[in-house]
Amino acid sequence: MSDDENMLRDQAVQAIRKLDALGLNRGSTGNLSLRCARGGVDGMLITPTGMGADDLRAQDMVWVGFDGTVQGDWLPSSEWHFHQAILLRRADLQAVVHTHSVNATALACLERELPPIHYMVAVAGSDTIPCTPYHTFGSEALSAAVAQALSDRNACLLAHHGLVAAGATLAQAMKIAIEIESLCEVYLKALAVAEPTRLSTVQMAEVLDKFKSYGRLRRS
Repeated sequence: MSDDENMLRDQAVQAIRKLDALGLNRGSTGNLSLRCARGGVDGMLITPTGMGADDLRAQDMVWVGFDGTVQGDWLPSSEWHFHQAILLRRADLQAVVHTHSVNATALACLERELPPIHYMVAVAGSDTIPCTPYHTFGSEALSAAVAQALSDRNACLLAHHGLVAAGATLAQAMKIAIEIESLCEVYLKALAVAEPTRLSTVQMAEVLDKFKSYGRLRRS
């Protein structure tokens, strides 16, 4: 393995442990992938199926080539299909994070999208976080639905399942997953009182425009 791949493996393990520590995943729930070419073949590193954060080591990450090749000591996550579908569809994305975080999953169990009740919904690159229809985990139907939902944004809910977030870096994907979970909590608490007022399309468009340069400018 190259030094770059070893670095990606270490980053993946650290991220999985962080998600577990934050309570966004528990036990062996959720999974994570990173784009990673090997021997001239495009592919990804993905967490193995059924392995918890405490047991995961860098060498346990499974390499899945976009040509269908699988290399590793373990089987890849049962959700590897939608990770691959996302990365194949979006060349700009490098990492995909899938969680069963409590608040995002609760909203997904209601089959409700996360609407623009707060400007930070725009962190995923759109004015809403849609909820895909329910499909069995690991199925091609789920892969197609997730890839379609993320064709123009970086997060979606999966009905009766959880949350998927993606990013140009692993740090960005993690940031989006954490932020969307928090916003789902806010939305559910607001719903206990009343349906919250939504920001308008114009207001969200202004936020999305500001986010294009937010956090990327250096002082001269």
